[in-house]
Amino acid sequence: MTMRNRITVIAVMIAGLSLSPVWAQDPPAEDPHAGHNMTPSPTAPSNDGGDGGAEEAGGTSGEQSDAGMDMRGMQGGSPPPDARDPHAYSGGQEFIGPFKFQTADTRSFGAFLMENLEVLRSGGDTSVPYDLQGWYGRTYDRAVLKADGEIENGEIKEARSELLWGHAIAAFWDTQLGVRYDSGEGPNRSWLAFGVQGLAPYSFEVEATAYLGDSGRSALRLDASYELLITQKLILQPRIEANIYGKRDPDRRLGSGLSDVSAALRLRYEFRRELAPYIGIEWVRKYGETEDLARAASENANDTRFVAGLRFWF
Repeated sequence: MTMRNRITVIAVMIAGLSLSPVWAQDPPAEDPHAGHNMTPSPTAPSNDGGDGGAEEAGGTSGEQSDAGMDMRGMQGGSPPPDARDPHAYSGGQEFIGPFKFQTADTRSFGAFLMENLEVLRSGGDTSVPYDLQGWYGRTYDRAVLKADGEIENGEIKEARSELLWGHAIAAFWDTQLGVRYDSGEGPNRSWLAFGVQGLAPYSFEVEATAYLGDSGRSALRLDASYELLITQKLILQPRIEANIYGKRDPDRRLGSGLSDVSAALRLRYEFRRELAPYIGIEWVRKYGETEDLARAASENANDTRFVAGLRFWF
């Protein structure tokens, strides 16, 4: 074979090898947009900003794919007839009996707070003042129990007990409606009670309750306190309380108008959040006709005493 024929054979083999990848390729896939109208919509906004040659020539790929599609029917409208009710239980399942599904605002909780429990000795007498509050119920409605008084030598000297229904009217405020019962020295008294309790601005705990009793009696009780954190465990609590009566009640040594005001300052140390002993000082002053009735019964109308006690809750 001559040199010229050899060169011709080698050129043919090289041409065949270069065309073999083209023969091995798969046939082109069918265009998914075949048959779609890809002509830009006359109402489509034009790109006049000159951001690039590709956008000026044909726009972005998203604009090209959405140009001929009507998007108005994809938003709003009525749901399909087989759509699931979003307020129903999933898959038609319901929780019945003791295993019914409950959230925090449908479950009942309770709490008990012994605000003050003290022991005092004076002139050979031992007295135990107490002030407690408890509640049980849900977020918006609950039963509330309030009680305070003083036990002296094993007998109730004075006591005020209230059973109320509390209803939340704001994030930090409850209205309360119920009954109050006074016992101790003198005849017992029953009252209808209505008031509010909550957390005022700057974290003042406030109670204001009005009372209506038999024989045209009326009363108003105001209570406010504040907790000042010296440390995370050492807390100073000032508190003030006032009682006002609309009608005199000499059998219980109460005059009309402002009856008494008490102010206290207690310093407690919380070994645990639920348990805290405290020490403090309390000042009590009676006014007006109540002061006169107390002096006539040889009682102190103005008293200052040091206190020590225990505060706990669960």
